[in-house]
Amino acid sequence: MTLALVILAAGKGTRMNSDLPKVLHPIGQAPMLAHALRAGADLAPARTVVVAGHGADQVRAAVAEIDETIEVVLQPEQKGTAHAVDMARAALQGFEGDVVVLYGDTPFLRPGTLERMTAARGRCDLVILGFEAADPARYGRLVMDGDRLERIVEYKDATEAERAITFCNSGLMACDAATLFSLIAEVGNANAAGEYYLTDVVALANARGLAVTAVACDEAETLGINTRGELARAEALFQSRARADLMDQGVTLLAPETVHLAMDTVIGRDALIEPNVVFGPGVTVESGARIRAFCHLEGCHVSAGAVVGPFARLRPGAELAEDVHIGNFVEIKNAEIAEGAKVNHLSYIGDASIGARTNIGAGTITCNYDGVFKHRTEIGAGVFIGSDTMLVAPVRVGHNAMTATGTVVTKDIPEGAMAIGRTEQVNKPGFAVKLFDMLRAKKTRQTRG
Repeated sequence: MTLALVILAAGKGTRMNSDLPKVLHPIGQAPMLAHALRAGADLAPARTVVVAGHGADQVRAAVAEIDETIEVVLQPEQKGTAHAVDMARAALQGFEGDVVVLYGDTPFLRPGTLERMTAARGRCDLVILGFEAADPARYGRLVMDGDRLERIVEYKDATEAERAITFCNSGLMACDAATLFSLIAEVGNANAAGEYYLTDVVALANARGLAVTAVACDEAETLGINTRGELARAEALFQSRARADLMDQGVTLLAPETVHLAMDTVIGRDALIEPNVVFGPGVTVESGARIRAFCHLEGCHVSAGAVVGPFARLRPGAELAEDVHIGNFVEIKNAEIAEGAKVNHLSYIGDASIGARTNIGAGTITCNYDGVFKHRTEIGAGVFIGSDTMLVAPVRVGHNAMTATGTVVTKDIPEGAMAIGRTEQVNKPGFAVKLFDMLRAKKTRQTRG
């Protein structure tokens, strides 16, 4: 079945009290719109159209980062959900297939739910997604007659009997493109808000004698986000689900509630994650690796058997090979650390490559930035870098070389050589006592003065 997605993302989200469009607020360190796009992508759509309105330029830029093939169209005035879908009409001109309408602020849809909607489309002309609400409150009610959806009744228009219905409308639907846009063309705005409601297509479809039905999903999947409080609850729900999924896949989380994951975090089975670890976007941790407590990772790759932390930071471009050790208060950025290498204490390795089995001593820094340009440090295999070494890039250290403690490296070190780049120590007998006596006397005079 050829399929197109139309994702509505035009709302301002007034109750968010933000300059950022609502659909760009993050859940799992990705815009909630990205979650909706990912759910829809599992249907392998031939076309995807995002309808933007408020903050359209920001939405367009965010979509381009996700997938440049997705088309963004503008709803210049927000005249209701039917009007929003109609903005995709021109973009889908000539498209022959089904349209699935999603919402950019509904980030928790499961792929299986959308698959059930499209399967139901094989039997019916129009399919609505509903849910059994624990508290129906002011949701629109789905009035069913067996498998047939008769109508959607808004709370304010419902009778007492209809208000007792707990099967509620999510707003999502699937329909043949030509039929959907034909129905939308008949939607009017004779209501208090003067808006064109997408829900009206149900009554219009029934009036035509079309087959209309609804499929059900878990209420949590339809969770919409309109306030900061709801955003926080959505983040908590995302984290809870993501942690559970990882543990089901064989990952050990010693204190699950303290681990924070991104939407795209990938962790292999038998990896062990200690408490208070934060995963930013773009992290892959392979099987059997261990991430110790209080680490922060983003844009990095950790291979099997590697140990990271505690209190380490892996920044974008950090590539750790098998059995690498990254210790406490170490920061790695845009650097490849080869198999078995160790950077265990209080070091910064940026814009660098570290060879296999090399040991980086405590307090080592790759001085990679001259104030304008970044420069690269290359360290070979089997190298021993002494504690408190400053490597002033660009510089190369050959295989099996070493640096003495406290060395400032400003030129290449040949293979197998030892570099000593520090000033000679001079001891001045009695000078410390004399200096402190002088300073204390000065402090006394200043106090009295």
